[in-house]
Amino acid sequence: MLRNRQLGKSVTFALAIDPMNIDLSKKLPGYLTEKGNIVATILFTAGFALLFLNLYTPFGVAEWFEVSKPTLLLYASGVILAGVLVVAISRILMYHHVKRGRRLLIWHYLVWVAAEILAMALFFTFFEIVILNDHRPFTELLARSVQNTSLTLLLPYTFLWLWFAWRDSKKKLSGIMEQPETTAQRPMIHLRDEKGVLRLSLKHSDLLYMQGSDNYATIYYQAQEKLTRFMLRNTLRTLEEELKDQAVIRCHRSWLVNIEKVKLIRREKDGLLLELDSTPPSTVPVSRTYMHDVLAAFGHVE
Repeated sequence: MLRNRQLGKSVTFALAIDPMNIDLSKKLPGYLTEKGNIVATILFTAGFALLFLNLYTPFGVAEWFEVSKPTLLLYASGVILAGVLVVAISRILMYHHVKRGRRLLIWHYLVWVAAEILAMALFFTFFEIVILNDHRPFTELLARSVQNTSLTLLLPYTFLWLWFAWRDSKKKLSGIMEQPETTAQRPMIHLRDEKGVLRLSLKHSDLLYMQGSDNYATIYYQAQEKLTRFMLRNTLRTLEEELKDQAVIRCHRSWLVNIEKVKLIRREKDGLLLELDSTPPSTVPVSRTYMHDVLAAFGHVE
């Protein structure tokens, strides 16, 4: 029995991701609840609100106080910052909510943002009614406040989400690039068709074996505890040449195998059989022609 020394975790990477297909039941990205990013969100939103509500004429800030422009700016800014306190308190509560280990899904976050908009809109509505003695109907004032508050919060939130996501991706990519390559930490395997077009990329530890038939090869790999296959238009000979440095060897005229996924070698009546570390268990035959090469790859020669 020969055991493979290294068994990696199964992580398969998709080549195409549809950005519009967002699963609302997924966990909220961690970068949105990091302490530094929450502080940046509060400060950026406050600055954006000051500019937006003072410059956006339909909001009617100029009608709040009958004073000079510098005084108006001072008064209005104080009221706006008081309203932004809703965001500050909300984000602090969000930070402690996540810090206690509670899950926050994407749809939870969207509901949270909607609650922030409503709370901030109510603040401005009551300010106009109680302080400014605005006699217009409550529903009219609230509707206008919700509209403007939505713009005040959603614009900076969207920008910051994209910025945090880009920065997080860049950080992870830099970390991967700086990590030394080891046997257990091989690069991604990129599989191309006969025209050189990239068709599939997957982690080295996910690849199990390949079975060839004429000008086609079926790629078998592990994906979320399932044995998955992918049909590729290319010859096994070409793939063998391209993957010769990836611990992928030929064990049969019609088979290539990732030797790092071999759990044991079993001698059968008809020859050797490679049992792979996969779910469900899978086996690959070894023909007499390639028996010596396979055993040599594991340090055993007959």
